[in-house]
Amino acid sequence: MARGPTKPDTPAAVAAEDMVRSLAKLLDETGLTEIEIEEAGRRIRVARAAAPATYVAPPPGVASRLQPVAAERATDPSEHPGVVLSPMVGSAYRAAEPGAKPFVDVGTRVKVGDTLLIIEAMKTLNQIPAPRAGTVTQILFEDGQPVEFGESLMIIE
Repeated sequence: MARGPTKPDTPAAVAAEDMVRSLAKLLDETGLTEIEIEEAGRRIRVARAAAPATYVAPPPGVASRLQPVAAERATDPSEHPGVVLSPMVGSAYRAAEPGAKPFVDVGTRVKVGDTLLIIEAMKTLNQIPAPRAGTVTQILFEDGQPVEFGESLMIIE
């Protein structure tokens, strides 16, 4: 008689299962889609797939009125040639400390290397420099917001 997979009950397996459950709960609490931890030579990665997009067709006659509006809308910010992407996972801040003047605002002219924001990761504050010169036209995050690696943060034109 064949048996299905059994649930390991070793202390290490139970600890790993508890860690996975804790990380999954952390994903839900923070809104992140992926988290990885390495501890004592053991690496655990928990990721969740993004929710599938749903499309509801507008009633007949409405679609033709919506097309000009859709054409005027900006495309996906990550497709913009001047997008600044997050180089790491952490919390993004617009200023050096609470209540301080932000490093940049919409309309600020920046040079290559100017500090745009700070990302706090593992209790370390990392200054994120401007990768190109230009004018900040969009800020795509809220102060203190958790950000993921590769997430669009700003647009510089």
